[in-house]
Parts: sequence; structure tokens; C-alpha cells
Amino acid sequence: MRNDAARGSLLCAPLGLLLPVVAFAVARQLGRVTLVQATAATCGSLVLGLFAVGLARRARRNLEYTLGRAGGRGAARVGKLLGVLAICIGCAAALALGSYSLLRYFH
Repeated sequence: MRNDAARGSLLCAPLGLLLPVVAFAVARQLGRVTLVQATAATCGSLVLGLFAVGLARRARRNLEYTLGRAGGRGAARVGKLLGVLAICIGCAAALALGSYSLLRYFH
């Protein structure tokens, strides 16, 4: 038996952490992409982090149903931890983008 949810969580969470790095690297290299657009893309970390945490939760439920035979306990734990970090990064980006938008609106 395989615990595909644990593997999926372990795949989505690092993607959520890598997304801001790629977005800001693209903004730095290309003149057409602004920092505001890169910050908006970074909000995607929130979605990937939520997906990773949900998959980690499903993986732990699969472990309970199979009495541990499915495996992937460590992968689910790491996926959940990295997913929470991706959620924090996505929330910070969303707050920064919201603050910037409010400042631009009232300026």
C-alpha cells in the first residue's frame, strides 16, 4: 500500500515555498514584470500551502484507517510543516498587497 496523499503533500508544499523565489527572480530579470505582480503571484503560496496541509491531513487519516500499513507518516508530517510555512508566506504577501493597494487608493 502507498500513501499517495503524503507524497502529494510533500510535492505541493515545496512548490508553495519555491513560488515566491521564482516570482521575484522573474521580476528582477524581466523588466515587464513588476514587484507588485510578483507579490500577487506569491499569494499562490497560500493556495499551495492549504492544498499541502489538506493532503497531509488525508494522509494521516489513511494511516489511521490502515493501522500504519500505508506508510508516509514522516512525509505527511514534513508536508504539513512546509505547507504551514507556505501559508504564512502567502498570507504575508496578501497582507502586503492589500496594504499597498489601500495606500495607493487613498493617496
